[in-house]
Amino acid sequence: MVDVVVCGAAGRMGRMIVGLAAESPDARVVGAIESPGHSAIGQDAGALAGVASIGVPVTDAVAAVCRPERIVIDFTVPAATLAHAKAAAAAGAGLVIGTTGFTPDEDRELRRVAGGTRAVIAANYSVGVTVLLEVVAQATKLLGPGFDAEIVELHHHHKKDAPSGTGLALGRAVAAARGQDFDRVKTLAREGLVGARGPDEIGVVGLRAGDAIGDHTVILGGIGERLELVHRAQSRSCLASGALRAATWVASKPAGIYAMRDVLGL
Repeated sequence: MVDVVVCGAAGRMGRMIVGLAAESPDARVVGAIESPGHSAIGQDAGALAGVASIGVPVTDAVAAVCRPERIVIDFTVPAATLAHAKAAAAAGAGLVIGTTGFTPDEDRELRRVAGGTRAVIAANYSVGVTVLLEVVAQATKLLGPGFDAEIVELHHHHKKDAPSGTGLALGRAVAAARGQDFDRVKTLAREGLVGARGPDEIGVVGLRAGDAIGDHTVILGGIGERLELVHRAQSRSCLASGALRAATWVASKPAGIYAMRDVLGL
């Protein structure tokens, strides 16, 4: 059984992870972290998650609960994730990072820090999305250069970053399959008289509405036909269970940065 520390334990994802871990034979929560001054500090993490008390109070002292044998799971915000990652790496604890919205500088810093321990970093921990990334790359290669690539993602109205990390990851999968630099060919917004679409463009559009967990559609459009590849998350449980799967997998791995495709053996 792997011991995990859940950051953002009072948030939507944190509560889901704690709840699933309470039922898991492979992982148990031994630490629960929230930001200083949060109303959940001192409360039992299990009770917050809507399950039985697990005897783990929520605290803001992440360094105090990090150990070499533990895995820190973080789905919070970039600034907090960086602080948590530094504390975990300093203690030799492993990392499972699902936070998105990093700036390029923040992402480089995260990977520098995480590289000193064993870490899984992914924009999406859904098994289905991980497979979708592989299928998109394969489809892009098979269809060839005559097909335009556009990505549409839909999330709930509370999501702070756009486009989603998963939407961008899908764009990168297309670019890699074409041998392109995604940052050079991406188009994240169109407005006004922008002219004809360039043949190398990869468009990524973010939509925000209601309580949508996460829908991602990759459109590969040719002349006279198009292929659409779709994944819809019906519950955050697919993300939480994937994160716990990553935590149990990475616990026995050597130092390095891994992706969900490594966890699945793809």
